[in-house]
Amino acid sequence: MHRAFSSDRKRPTPFRYARQKARLLSSCGACLSLAFAVLHIATATAATPAPVRVDFSEHTLKNGLRVQLVEDHTTPVIAVHVAYDVGSRNERPGLTGFAHLFEHMMFKGSQNVGDGEHFYQVFTNGGSMNGTTSSDITRYFETLPANQLELALFLEADRMRSLEITQAKLDNQRQAVQEERRMRVDNQPYGRSYERFDEVFYDKFGYKHSTIGSMEDLNAASVKDVAEFFRIYYAPNNAILSVAGDFKRDDALALIRKYFEDVPRQPAPPPVDLIDPEQTAERRETLTDPLARAPQIMIGYKTEIGNGPDQAALDVLSSVLQGGDSSRLYQSISKEKELVTGIGGDNEERIGTGGFYITATVRPDRKPEVVEAAIYEEIARIAEEPIADWELQKARNATRMGYLQSIRGAQNRATMLGTYTVLFKDPHLINTRLGRIEAVTRADVQRVAKKYLQPARRTVLTTLPAPAAPAAPGP
Repeated sequence: MHRAFSSDRKRPTPFRYARQKARLLSSCGACLSLAFAVLHIATATAATPAPVRVDFSEHTLKNGLRVQLVEDHTTPVIAVHVAYDVGSRNERPGLTGFAHLFEHMMFKGSQNVGDGEHFYQVFTNGGSMNGTTSSDITRYFETLPANQLELALFLEADRMRSLEITQAKLDNQRQAVQEERRMRVDNQPYGRSYERFDEVFYDKFGYKHSTIGSMEDLNAASVKDVAEFFRIYYAPNNAILSVAGDFKRDDALALIRKYFEDVPRQPAPPPVDLIDPEQTAERRETLTDPLARAPQIMIGYKTEIGNGPDQAALDVLSSVLQGGDSSRLYQSISKEKELVTGIGGDNEERIGTGGFYITATVRPDRKPEVVEAAIYEEIARIAEEPIADWELQKARNATRMGYLQSIRGAQNRATMLGTYTVLFKDPHLINTRLGRIEAVTRADVQRVAKKYLQPARRTVLTTLPAPAAPAAPGP
């Protein structure tokens, strides 16, 4: 089974690690959302998009577990999503990689579920499941036929209550994670560069280290360390249970109380400082990579904390600058000047300090410094004069279509509710985010470009292919 670990930055490269915003899908199907009873869409003219709303209820159990329910009888499917308020941000020096290691350990059995049985029970009942880990959040989720809601709740509750942590299981999953690191980081072109970028970009340890962890720290992990991590962070009062699909709310809530309410709560985890101090000078580094075949430039600008007042404008700015083939960077640098084989990036929103990222892979016959200068020219242009009306409308349309496509699925709705609650303490963002984008003006986009895309806030990492080894002397 393939599980994403942290790569939570949405770029053409594996630069970032899993951000949870509405995905822009290739098919145009916004109108399909009208079919769902859960969405109440008022009549509107073409000039005024119809408001969209996901109705949900919230409940808190005696042990602090927060529950969110989206009742929708459109299709006979249920989606269960458990979001834990923990990620690599909660790790400390010498004990990195625990959040991701735990993602693996959570499938190794509990008091009433055997090693690997979680997979078996879900798959043989016609369902799907997975788990992901990022710097900010850890998620586990199942989608099953509606008559298997009780199974999904039992499985999640049993491992929350009684995960089996043994030396043999730790050794087994430690080796699996180390192999995953070799595959995704150590033996991938630019793999070390992606990891190194955050080390240079961030000051606070929570975001400065990689989610997958180091080989040394993984080797040093003990059963005691792992058990303590589980006790602190996998408690019901540190989790959000979101359930969407074909069920009756009162029946679902009764099952949730049956399986989860006796799981003991724990003291609140210690807080983590994730807000970097103001950056006052550019940071720059160059690496060589024996696996790379072309130079690559990674550029990041520090922005604000997640759910801040400028996030919507930064999202629109990213769309205009690097969102698709009609974006300014693609049209200018890739199509017209033919400087790169690929260029793109995103505005990354985290619990703490976020970043605005651009990644470009340089053509073999071009120089990285020329590409970098061309990128800055486009940034200066967008800061000096307002964007066009069509560019603003394109960003709004793309965001709206992605949102409507995303909330069609029960699992997506459950995921969005749980994610917004963990990251920003506000599940109602599922209904208000779209309005923030639609309220952005051309002046807002120009303002945030001037405010955040400044040289002093910038980090640049250039990766160069390692020089070819000299040919062996002839006989």
